[in-house]
Amino acid sequence: MLTQEEVLNILHPIEDPFLHKTLEETGGVEEIKIKEEKNHVSVKVLIAKTNTAEQMELQQTIVNALKNGGAATVGLRFDQLSDDVIEKFQPAAEEGQEASLLDGKTGTKFISIASGKGGVGKSTVTVNLAIALSRLGKKVGIIDADIYGFSVPDMMGVEERPVVRGEKIIPVERFGVKIVSMGFFVEDNSPIIWRGPMLGKMLTSFFKEVEWGDLDYLLLDLPPGTGDMALDVHAMLPSSKEIIVTTPHPTAAFVAARAGQMAIKTEHEILGVVENMAYFESKETGNKEFVFGRGGGAKLADELKTDILGHIPLQQPFEEEEVFAPSVYQTDHPIGVVYRNMAAKVIDKY
Repeated sequence: MLTQEEVLNILHPIEDPFLHKTLEETGGVEEIKIKEEKNHVSVKVLIAKTNTAEQMELQQTIVNALKNGGAATVGLRFDQLSDDVIEKFQPAAEEGQEASLLDGKTGTKFISIASGKGGVGKSTVTVNLAIALSRLGKKVGIIDADIYGFSVPDMMGVEERPVVRGEKIIPVERFGVKIVSMGFFVEDNSPIIWRGPMLGKMLTSFFKEVEWGDLDYLLLDLPPGTGDMALDVHAMLPSSKEIIVTTPHPTAAFVAARAGQMAIKTEHEILGVVENMAYFESKETGNKEFVFGRGGGAKLADELKTDILGHIPLQQPFEEEEVFAPSVYQTDHPIGVVYRNMAAKVIDKY
């Protein structure tokens, strides 16, 4: 059974991830409660910034430290330090500090991938377009901004997680593309139960607190529809162009038009439309079967006064025993070629 003094001894050497001072120096351990019968330790910790990726990593550090010290279960709450304490320990800004992506001075081109509804392959398009741009020699990153329905790490077969270096999150890189996703900060595919403002802060962290380096393109996999998270992304970006993903079915295109109209209303130019699941081509006969109907992509492009960037058929990537990436199409795959052509169009248009 841990005592309050032992809990303090465990927590005091741990550093505030933003101030780089120990919790003892900042007075960050505000409250400790111990339930002896359950060997449960409850702690309230004060840090410089809450609701960030660093907080999530700190949470894991504290929980592991207390459990290793003998606690059976741990309850943890965070709140913000007083402005006086933050000002006292705030590191001085360094000259030549890296510009934030959100200040519009880095030269990075933003491409938001949107859809009117889920299940149309928006994330698959994001992943493969990013990889195709990388194959054409561009420096590319992905923000998996579909925070409730994150899937990019699994699609790309990413098994490692980002690390924190100084005050920056170092993104994971695979297939030449840098990636940050809410999926990296969630254990065992657990559901996200945060409310909108907390998610908005997390999304801001993906822009401001990630060491993206020099990027030509940053692709954002937006949540489907026109809800708060999609609006937050539109409001954050200094400028962005948008790709709308739909299936060929006229109803899917009708719904996708809402996402396109939101882009127009927020003064984000539409680069084009991608018609996913356009058809199925039989290997045996060569006949094309239009499983999900026809004409939706063309109708949507006409309504939004833009072009069709590509028609993507239904087909699985090649199976590769040595490479796990269930949604990535290889360079020589027929759909990989479609994505390469799409990437070339994007470069020409943006």
